[in-house]
Order: sequence, then structure tokens, then C-alpha cells
Amino acid sequence: MGFQCGIVGLPNVGKSTLFNALTKTAAAQAANYPFCTIEPNTGEVGVPDPRLSAIAKVAGSKEIIPTRITFVDIAGLVRGASKGEGLGNQFLANIREVDAIAHVLRCFVDDDITHVEGTIDPIADAETVETELMIADMESLERRLPPLKKKATGGDKDAKAVIPIMEAALAVLQEGKPVRVLKLDDAEERKILTGLNLLTSKPVLYVCNVEEASADKGNALSDKVKAKAEAEGAVAVVISAAIEAEISQLPRDEQAEFLETIGLEEPGLDRLIRAGYELLGLITYFTAGPKETRAWTITSGTKAPGAAGVIHSDFERGFIRAQTIAYDDYVTLGGETAAKEAGKARDEGKEYVVKDGDVLLFKFNT
Repeated sequence: MGFQCGIVGLPNVGKSTLFNALTKTAAAQAANYPFCTIEPNTGEVGVPDPRLSAIAKVAGSKEIIPTRITFVDIAGLVRGASKGEGLGNQFLANIREVDAIAHVLRCFVDDDITHVEGTIDPIADAETVETELMIADMESLERRLPPLKKKATGGDKDAKAVIPIMEAALAVLQEGKPVRVLKLDDAEERKILTGLNLLTSKPVLYVCNVEEASADKGNALSDKVKAKAEAEGAVAVVISAAIEAEISQLPRDEQAEFLETIGLEEPGLDRLIRAGYELLGLITYFTAGPKETRAWTITSGTKAPGAAGVIHSDFERGFIRAQTIAYDDYVTLGGETAAKEAGKARDEGKEYVVKDGDVLLFKFNT
């Protein structure tokens, strides 16, 4: 199950520097001029989770395999992108493919790095990008509605179901709001909305790129972004892309010492990756044994057979039951055998909703 988080923003806000640090490569060319990233670069990143090593220690595992999330570095957007300005059409096409958006905002002042708008204002930058996405969504809906209404007049049931959702989304956009604020209670309606693949329906994480001195607590500019995120029910993460780029080049054993000297407990990228993971509504379950301890990604609310299917489709088709041990019980008691003896290993059936941190062993028919 692949989950993609697109890194977006105006040119020269630090997107490619951040992507390079995330993936610990120089795959994306970071340079001080607009559109240095033309083709979207992708990189898979392990989701930091200290529970993995704790489980592996108890299980005596030879290998640890984290769950992963894919970050996509997308070409910088400029005002007028919805009309094809800059690399707008390509930007919009690439962003449609991701599950969520990490919106990088420049929250630092540096006269040596040009700003495409000529002034440092992260709120205005966010609004520029959001406006372009909303315009693109409005044009998409306005183009798609007329032929759909014709089909509905002819008795097409699918068209009749989709039209009210499209009209509700269009009404929200015409009020100057992104589609993600549209609240739908019905599961089928939410499924229809997702199928429309609208740019502003995707969840957004604001990434405040600050200077080194503000990497621990942020600054006045990032405070404004945090306030905006809070008002929207969104999340904002403070990070210094330049520092993260330095950290990513250090050996693992030297990273902690470097972080301590600048007042950080962990790399900002760890917080960013976790925030992106949570933004997508994902949770982790584990499998453990002498060979490996492994983390698996599922959507919150997934039932046991669906979780088994992430490992292999045969596991889902032939699902019988899942032996389930909560993470705390597994680690505290000392593994599977001890958990069984203490009555903490449960056999769950097809209706069991997997919880974050469950250590699972699936029984299935071949």
C-alpha cells in the first residue's frame, strides 16, 4: 500500500533542500533559481518509530523493517499556474497524483536568496498556492458538470449521485474556501468526493522553513503560519531545511551530538515524517519473529482481514483469525509466549478493527 505526500510551494522556499534531506540524496537539484526541479523526484522514507527496536529486541529479530511513506518533490508553482504560467500545468498534474500535500512556506529572511514575489510573507505565499489550486478545481468542476447533467437527464444513476457532490464542492470553492472544508457525513458521498480527485480536497501540512537560530522554537513568521493552521484545523511543523541537510550527511552516531548543540531533541524531519503519516490517517501494526520485526501501514479503521491483505492478498482471502497482542503488553511481558501465559494474546475475527501498535500473527487458509 503506497502513500504519497507531495512537497509543494513557491520557487526558492527550500522544497528541494528539504526533499534532499528527507531522502538523504542529492537527487533533486537544489539551486537558487525558480523551476530548478522540473520532473517530480520521488523518495521513499522510513517512518521513525522507536517501538520497532523495542519489539525487535524482545523477539530477537535479525532485521528491522520500518513502514514507509513516499515524498514527491513537485516543481515550484507561481501566480497564474492555473492558467499555465511557469510550470503550472505540470505542477497541477503532478499534485493530483499525491494523497496529501506538505506545503513548504519560507519563514526566513535571506537577501542572497531571491523570492519570486519580492517579499517574505508566508501567509500570502500560502494563499497564492491555495488560490491557484482552487481556481483549477473550479474550472475542472465547471467543465465536467454540463455533460454529467445531460447524462442525469437521460437517467444515468451514477451521474445523479455525483452531481450533488460536485455542486456542493463548487459552492465551497465559490466562497473562496478549499474543498477539504466540505463535511460529508455519508460514507458513499465521501467516496464520491475522493473520486473527483480535486486538488483542494487533499489534506495539507504546513512546513515552516526557518533559519538555523529558530529551528527549535520557530520565529514570528512561523507563529503566523501556526495560527493559520490552528484556525483551519490543520498542522504546522517548524523545520530548518538547511540544518536538516547538514544532519542528513552526518553519521548516525554524530547526529545526536549535533542536535544537542543546537537545542533539538530529534531531527525535524522525524517530526515532519510522522506528521505526514498522521495527516493521511495512517496507523502502524507490527509482525515480529526471529527473522524480522516489521512495521505495516494501514488506514485507521481497517479491519483484520484488510490489514492481513497489506502483507499478501492471499492472507486476506483466506483469513481465519488474528492473534493480537498490544504493544505495551508485548514489550512489558517479554514477547508472544509470555503474553499468552498472561492471557494478553487474543484471537480476533474478521470484524476486529486493528489498533495502532498491535503485534499481529495471522492465521489463514492457503
